[in-house]
Amino acid sequence: MAFCRKCGAEINDQATVCPRCGVPQETKPEVVDNGGFLWGLLGCCIPLVGLILFLVWKDTKPKTSKAAGIGALVAVIAYVLFYVLMFVIGLGAAMYY
Repeated sequence: MAFCRKCGAEINDQATVCPRCGVPQETKPEVVDNGGFLWGLLGCCIPLVGLILFLVWKDTKPKTSKAAGIGALVAVIAYVLFYVLMFVIGLGAAMYY
């Protein structure tokens, strides 16, 4: 059970208004989770930050964490493809000379 923040009367935990004095009780603010593009871009530019944000927000902000995680994943895949391409080009150049 909870108590009214004004009169101190015992009220239900889910009560939005005190039945004794009528004062509205505080409610938890809603979490904004719009899956912003900029979080994905940040995750793409700095993959470690994207991974950390994904792990921290996966339960509280699933859309935003998904955007940051996908950004980090895209960056890691791009880095791997870049290094494979550079290896192939270097190997080809070494075989040419």
